[in-house]
Amino acid sequence: MSTRTARHGRLHALRERFASLRDSAWWPWLKRAGVFAFFALVAWLLIEQARDIEWSKVAESMKSRPLPMLLLAAGLALLSHLIYSTFDLFGRRVTGHDLPTRRVMMTASTSYIFNLNLGALIGGMAFRYRLYSRQGLKPGTIATVVATSMLTNWIGYLLLAGVVLLAFPPELPADWPIAGASMRLAGIVMIAGAAAWQLACLWSKRREWNVFGHPIRLPSARLAALQILLSAANWAVMGGVVMVLLGGDVAYPLVLGTLLVAAVAGVLAHVPAGLGVLEAVFVALLGSQMAHSEVIGALLLYRAIYYLAPLVVAVLMQWRLESTAGDDGAEQPANASTRQSTEVSAPVSS
Repeated sequence: MSTRTARHGRLHALRERFASLRDSAWWPWLKRAGVFAFFALVAWLLIEQARDIEWSKVAESMKSRPLPMLLLAAGLALLSHLIYSTFDLFGRRVTGHDLPTRRVMMTASTSYIFNLNLGALIGGMAFRYRLYSRQGLKPGTIATVVATSMLTNWIGYLLLAGVVLLAFPPELPADWPIAGASMRLAGIVMIAGAAAWQLACLWSKRREWNVFGHPIRLPSARLAALQILLSAANWAVMGGVVMVLLGGDVAYPLVLGTLLVAAVAGVLAHVPAGLGVLEAVFVALLGSQMAHSEVIGALLLYRAIYYLAPLVVAVLMQWRLESTAGDDGAEQPANASTRQSTEVSAPVSS
């Protein structure tokens, strides 16, 4: 028996053993225990970090923010949410469904706000599926809209983060295993990724793809450029919200770069709302330039303005969308007879 055959045999045996474990009665309990242990560890880390924070100074820092600063931050936050609400319009363009612009933007905004506060699986996906299905869209169409919106959000991130890492790489703590040259290389790779998307939309003859279970339909090159522009603008405005709340004491490129790093860290940590992750990254990268209490105070205000206050509006928009589902009519995909055969029906998974 050859070495390759033996290796395949061992892999097959491991797959069968894992499959038998997943089919066992105690597997769901083991999964729940693992999830509980993970969140217990996160909670412990947050508590340990919180012990080192002088909360009285944090409160004083928050109270010292003048009203014009808070109003400016709120205005930028509103602009960011409005920009994000247009992302699902790209999905409408590539699928051809007929939901009105107002309802598409309300659905995208509602899902985004719940995503920020509850996590991607519950907010970004579950709410979109529920709201769109109640408005008459088929699962395949919803899957493509969700995938297109997610891609829009991260393709602009790649371009903006690549530019920031290449031109303004943040100074990382000495104990981080990443050097400045590595960050610049990462920036080049990110820019190349955004450029590859643009070129694919321009030249690719195959217009439908399935990437990690997400159905993707390539838009036109012009629409792809607009995707990248709006997404990058949204991330840039988010950085502006934080910079305003920090009082302008830190250079904007550094604040933006820190926010972009924290965004990825929050996704990798799978912690709802990135609780604690956002603060840890900002303290690590900005702690040498500002007092920790000032940084934490600004981020708590950021959460209140960008996450929590919009949640009240999102609840009202959800009620409005569900109570008026079907009132606008024409909510089935355009040219349904011709699109039914090409509609991608694979569900979106996280």
